[in-house]
Amino acid sequence: MTADPGLFGPTSVTWQAHGDPMMWVAGIRALYLQALHPRAVRGVMQNSDFRRDAWGRLMRTADFVGTTTYGTAEAAEKAGARVRRIHRLLAATDPDTGERYGVDEPALLLWVHCAEIDSYLHVLRRSGYPLSDAAADRYIGEHRVSARLVGLDPDSVPGDRAAMGAYFEKVRPELAAGSEARAVDDFLLRPPTHPLLVPARSLLWRRVAHLAYASLPPYAHELYGRRAPEPATVTRRLRAAGAVLRCVPARLRWQLPPKHILRAMARLGPEARPAPYKVRP
Repeated sequence: MTADPGLFGPTSVTWQAHGDPMMWVAGIRALYLQALHPRAVRGVMQNSDFRRDAWGRLMRTADFVGTTTYGTAEAAEKAGARVRRIHRLLAATDPDTGERYGVDEPALLLWVHCAEIDSYLHVLRRSGYPLSDAAADRYIGEHRVSARLVGLDPDSVPGDRAAMGAYFEKVRPELAAGSEARAVDDFLLRPPTHPLLVPARSLLWRRVAHLAYASLPPYAHELYGRRAPEPATVTRRLRAAGAVLRCVPARLRWQLPPKHILRAMARLGPEARPAPYKVRP
């Protein structure tokens, strides 16, 4: 009996790239970017206690990405069905107009999807992960699958870098740093933590958050109203962070729960181990 390779499989760009430790920095960048769409971030803030459960939200997102990347096809489909079921039950209210709208509006789902995929790809490449332009296009195209899982029509989702760039140009007039975006920014800079861990938060977490923020596009810095270092400086810092994190043995990193990669390797064999050199043109 052949083992289930999941939705992407070990030959995909996604399979290799999502095993990289810089995905955590990319995930924080995605939060910063997603918060700039007022309707999208309002749906989050009005339906959850973001400040109290932000860590839980981050971990649930990481678990979803891990399951859809490395889990079986059945596990991925179940994870997608769970997300769609939750979204169908949630709505938000525009405080200016009183409009009530569902958080599963295709335009909002598309924004969240594109902000994630753009952030993952941007941070990985800029930090030194070896992805050619062709591989980057393949990566974006592969994620039409994950877009389907959250309820989008794959044909409506950008399938390469050109289409992704055109999408961001089109949506930019809708972006703003409102009160909800400010709340996300404040949390990411000063997340609640135990008093004994405040020094570690200042030393480590804020550096990661600042790096993720710095990697945003210039228009995002303008909207938030906080400057960032020069692009060349940001690139050097991303490459330095990537070099340090990639020195940590992968087997050690992958021991952290929920161990999606190790379970995938146990299911498919050691040849399924993600590695940058396996990305083919």
